[in-house]
Amino acid sequence: MGTKFRLIIMNFLQFGVWGAYLTSMGSYLVQVNMGSNIGLFYAMQGIVSVFMPGLIGIIADRWISAQKMLGISHGLSALFMIAAGYYGYTVGSAAQFSVLFSLYALSVTFYMPTIALSNSVAYAVLGKHNLDPVKHFPPIRVFGTVGFICAMLITNFLTFGGKSMQILPHQFIFSGILGLLLGLYAFTLPHIETDRSQGNKGLVNALGLRAFTLFKEKKMALFFLFSMLLGVSLQITNGFANPFITSFKAIPEFADTYGAANANALISLSQISETLCILLIPFFLRRFGIKKVMLLSMVAWILRFGLFGAGNPGSGVWMFILSMIVYGIAFDFFNVSGSLFVNKETDQSIRSSAQGLFMMMTNGFGATIGTLGAQAVVSKLTHPVEFGGEMYTVGDWSTVWYIFAGYALIVAVLFAVIFKYKHHPEAIEAISH
Repeated sequence: MGTKFRLIIMNFLQFGVWGAYLTSMGSYLVQVNMGSNIGLFYAMQGIVSVFMPGLIGIIADRWISAQKMLGISHGLSALFMIAAGYYGYTVGSAAQFSVLFSLYALSVTFYMPTIALSNSVAYAVLGKHNLDPVKHFPPIRVFGTVGFICAMLITNFLTFGGKSMQILPHQFIFSGILGLLLGLYAFTLPHIETDRSQGNKGLVNALGLRAFTLFKEKKMALFFLFSMLLGVSLQITNGFANPFITSFKAIPEFADTYGAANANALISLSQISETLCILLIPFFLRRFGIKKVMLLSMVAWILRFGLFGAGNPGSGVWMFILSMIVYGIAFDFFNVSGSLFVNKETDQSIRSSAQGLFMMMTNGFGATIGTLGAQAVVSKLTHPVEFGGEMYTVGDWSTVWYIFAGYALIVAVLFAVIFKYKHHPEAIEAISH
């Protein structure tokens, strides 16, 4: 089996584990009367992303080879996720928040570090086979998004007892099974050597602490500040898009529409868009520069939220579809171009720490603040109702999405005015190839 094909399998499963439940968990939480806790469930991913990737990274660098650490982490995460699914299945609507959240929290504590760890494994394996990661990794990574999409669609269409899997805890068991498969598969990957000669540098570098010196530079301080502000938007639709679209089943006019009945399938268009937009980034970077590309991302977030507010799964389903299409620009153009900016603007001695700080500000602090803030808005303007024997979150969803769109608009305007950066096409050419 070829090296690249083996890494494709790894990436496919890596993000399949996440896609099995990430966009559909909110609807399940509504069904078990935990709709008011959706934000906390998704915020937990951001909380553990602040410190766990660094700690697991130190272990993988020094004591346990990266591919084995990847297998161990996925195995532990999978067991806790399966336990969460089994608990939800046995108790039904009587699920207790304390038990379900604890099992879920333990699972994501071990899963979130594997996102960075799987990249490290891929880079190391490619390097051992004299394959340039810059050239060969992006086509491999695309299959991670494919795995995410496939898992989403299986979650959407696979049924148990005539009910959609998206409102049952089987999605957690499905995720756990994929995690166990990847955990076992990781142990078969090529061995990656550890390095115990790093002295006392590991903890500081892995947690991105040295990179905090970048806040002394105005340009970098503003960049990381806006990274956090935009990171607020990252997990909002993952947590609340599914409950929102599914809520139309409680409205007779839209109850029988395809979109209302297949929210996860509709949302999967976002990941398809993401796959395509990854391929557009080099062209847009060369043509427009990093600041304009990041502004395009911010405008896309405005449209992402605004189109949700204006659309419906009936005559307005085209707005939902357009919202899914712009998601690729919203997500990829910021994350990838932001990472390239950090790589270009920081000294090599702190480059890894700076990338860690970028992830900490976006997926850590930003995403945590965003999901908890979004939960407060949703709880204020919506409420749970029972319809046809199932629970839905209904209310003034349009205002909810317009508030999020307004926030994204404010961030975009401030970024356009405050952040100063001159585009040099030749420099972008160098970092995008």
